[in-house]
Amino acid sequence: MEKKPNFSGPRKPAPAAPRPKPAPQQQQQRPRRGNERSSKDPYVTNEHIRAKEVRLVGDNVEQGIYPIEKARRLAEQMELDLIEISPNAEPPVCRILDYQKFLYQQKKRQKEQKQKAAKVVVKEIRFGPQTDDHDYNFKLKHAQGFLKEGSKVKAYVFFRGRSILFKEQGEVLLLRFANDLEDLGKVEMMPVLEGKRMTIMLTPLKTQSQKKAEAAKAADSNRDASKADAAKNQPKNTPSAED
Repeated sequence: MEKKPNFSGPRKPAPAAPRPKPAPQQQQQRPRRGNERSSKDPYVTNEHIRAKEVRLVGDNVEQGIYPIEKARRLAEQMELDLIEISPNAEPPVCRILDYQKFLYQQKKRQKEQKQKAAKVVVKEIRFGPQTDDHDYNFKLKHAQGFLKEGSKVKAYVFFRGRSILFKEQGEVLLLRFANDLEDLGKVEMMPVLEGKRMTIMLTPLKTQSQKKAEAAKAADSNRDASKADAAKNQPKNTPSAED
């Protein structure tokens, strides 16, 4: 016989699970680094610093040697990061800063240094061992323009075949060339014979405006250093390095 299903009426719905009570609202804090560290990170920070003690530097703390626990505690109190900037020092040197701002400033400084780095441009001028005065004066004017714009000038005499017998004339020509340009450039390399070429190198002299600009920059740098030293000598209400 076919068994009938045992059905005793409608099932009662299961009671709803009680909802968890919302946690009390906590004070919002700035997220700190330390739990995770990428292999591409250029600096070690916070809990990843393994030294037992570190030397703290910077304007926002009293400089000195701190146990690593106290250095981390100071960074937490300031809601900043403990950054190891010189891991090979003994003990390692650290600063307490905002890590993201620190990285941004480092990249900005590197970019500025690349922009300030002068790209050396070398212009070449070729002579023959028996160059006439018209051709010489034409190339001399070109060299004057190159030196004025800040480029180096590499002048050479090319000897073909039996013209190598006139290498003394080539050397005299290059020395005359350097002498005619002494107001704009100085000799970096005296005439040198390399294979079929005799070469001389001239470097542009600094103009008066460039000298004044460098002097003004040096004065500004010294002024900033004096201000920084004066600020360091002022008393500060900062945490003490003593335990």
